[in-house]
Amino acid sequence: MNIDYKVEKHISNKQIAIGGVLLAIMIGSQFFKNLSVYITGPIVNVVLVIVTLTLGLVMGIIFSIIAPITAFLITGSPVVAAAPHLMIPAIALGNIIMCVCVYLFYKHIKNKTFIGLPIGLIAGSVLKALFMGAVISNFILPRFCTSLPEKAIGIAQKTFSVTQLFTALIASAVVMLIWIPAGKFLMREAK
Repeated sequence: MNIDYKVEKHISNKQIAIGGVLLAIMIGSQFFKNLSVYITGPIVNVVLVIVTLTLGLVMGIIFSIIAPITAFLITGSPVVAAAPHLMIPAIALGNIIMCVCVYLFYKHIKNKTFIGLPIGLIAGSVLKALFMGAVISNFILPRFCTSLPEKAIGIAQKTFSVTQLFTALIASAVVMLIWIPAGKFLMREAK
């Protein structure tokens, strides 16, 4: 499979505007993280996928890196604060895994059928949760966050595995609801 990572020589005003609006939605939603991860998580994941579909994989990766940094700066999570040098990159990599799956299945399925997007969304959700569960829940938290109470580590382990799967799957359903009626319009506007 030949993957073309074409980088445009110039970015249009529409692309900047779309990126700015999506970045504002992503960062704005992070202020509600303490209200419910089931609100913030799906919104962030929806933004990551919509950015990837409309502005490309490179922008999806950039947003994937920005998301855990801004979330930490906004919420000051004690779990992430226990090992930010490990937690932030691991969260970013989980986000990137989801974006890459969506991109590969949607953009590079030979016959570009409708089925590529749902497969990419489900695969991305599952792989993101598996990665974060393995790396964060089973490696980083028990080894590098020992200063946290045992109960907090247990809650964080669930958050970075099962909860990640649910929030990514919720986001996948929302993306499908957005992309079916508005996908062609968003793609056209992002050009």
